[in-house]
Amino acid sequence: MELAELRVFLTVASERSFSRAATKLHRTQPAVSQAIRRLEEEVGERLFDRSSKDGTLTEAGRVLRDYAERLQRLSEEAQLSVRELRDLQRGRVLIGSNEGGVHMLLPLIEKFRKDHSRILVDVRRVPARQVGIEVAQGSLDFGIMTFDPADKRLNAVPIGADELVLLVYPGHPFAGRETVPMAEFAQETVIAHSDPSPARDQVLRQAELRHAPINIQIALPSLEGIKRAVEQKMGVALLPRRCALAELARGQLVAVKIPEVRLPRQVRLVYRKAELSHAAAAFLQSAKTHKS
Repeated sequence: MELAELRVFLTVASERSFSRAATKLHRTQPAVSQAIRRLEEEVGERLFDRSSKDGTLTEAGRVLRDYAERLQRLSEEAQLSVRELRDLQRGRVLIGSNEGGVHMLLPLIEKFRKDHSRILVDVRRVPARQVGIEVAQGSLDFGIMTFDPADKRLNAVPIGADELVLLVYPGHPFAGRETVPMAEFAQETVIAHSDPSPARDQVLRQAELRHAPINIQIALPSLEGIKRAVEQKMGVALLPRRCALAELARGQLVAVKIPEVRLPRQVRLVYRKAELSHAAAAFLQSAKTHKS
């Protein structure tokens, strides 16, 4: 049963005439009659009362008309939905990021939504090590990473730079200093994120090389929790500067540099080399012109 034949059927039913339906459809009357016969053969029932001159539907015809009208509406809705995707009137951009990466992502989302307010931007929390894998597999449109993706299926666009800094409370002995060596940092109680990351691994390696193992005593599941714990003088934390801009500006926290582990970081938006959805392509274009 084809939609084209159902459209012919509905037109005959609404016009109550094969000839008027043919005129409306810009087809010959024999072509219309043939389409109706094919449809009747498929359903195994007469759809029109041939003894009537006004195109009266049979009982089977009335049943089919209800379903045909539903299918017609679904077809129109499907076409409209596809057009809306193309015209960026609907759609979704799915992004994977760890908690720290979200801070770099927010300005980009703000810029994108100024032009595409009807597109849903859905950011999922994904461990840093997993981001590239999920993007390559197609589970995500984009991912936020602070290192070059090794997977050849991925491309990357830089969206900003950041660095790791030591966050301390204002009254801490380090608060008045610009830098603190690794050896002194190693003596402090450190509050870390409970999700490991490549950046954290790199810091731990640097500490081991300098024979100054980091004294991680508290692990918390969120950046907000870590910052509040530092404010409450429970310890110090090594975090990306951008994650604490508001607290630094208000004087709630102080940022101190550790020369051995500053690790300037280029934050990247990674995506598949395969064809993107209309919404994802628009987001990528916005990212390419974004200035952090």
